[in-house]
Amino acid sequence: MTRRYWNINLEEMMEAGVHFGHGTRKWNPRMSPYISAKCKGIHIINLTRTARFLSEACDFVFDASSRGKQFLIVGTKNKAADSVARASIRARCHYVNKKWLGGMLTNWSTTETRLHKFRDLRMEQTAGRLARLPKRDATMVKRQLSHLQTYLGGIKYMTGLPDILIIVDQQEEYTALRECITLGIPTICLIDTNCNPDLADISIPANDDAIASIRLILTKLVFAICEGRSSYIRNP
Repeated sequence: MTRRYWNINLEEMMEAGVHFGHGTRKWNPRMSPYISAKCKGIHIINLTRTARFLSEACDFVFDASSRGKQFLIVGTKNKAADSVARASIRARCHYVNKKWLGGMLTNWSTTETRLHKFRDLRMEQTAGRLARLPKRDATMVKRQLSHLQTYLGGIKYMTGLPDILIIVDQQEEYTALRECITLGIPTICLIDTNCNPDLADISIPANDDAIASIRLILTKLVFAICEGRSSYIRNP
């Protein structure tokens, strides 16, 4: 794996609040190696460890991206949704930022059928065919299209299982994580002090509730993915 410098510094992470964990009563003891202190009833994450694992994750996604691998970024809670969409679009990655539909990966044939339906409806809409339907039928189709856009819009161009998942908030996206474990898909998880660091292939200890923290972690990963894609394009 290629070693690169990703400009990850502790001061930047502190300004983004990456070091703030959950309350000391709400924690997973397996996270103890990644916690440096307690302050006013809150666990403080060891940012030196965060920088190390974030750097490893950047190396990993750079290497994968430089070999043309496909990524799916998942983060459905309100504080993560916008950052996930922006980061994914910038890096040309697939994403899920509204709701993880159970079986989205493990029951891929069903997901694929929904995607085909979604694409067909979008084509009909673009061609103006919906305008020729009876008003009631057109309303039903538009409602269905809106529903599919909400839940599948971020993966509408996905033609097969992703090679790697990047997950924001392991607890929130536990179903997605379990599907990846079942299928053997490598995962990178942003984990707070209430998570199990042993479940993901690469766990990045960080505040998963602050928008600034989520945005910072995703920005570093996306930059590495974009750099890898550039390398892939130059050296196919």
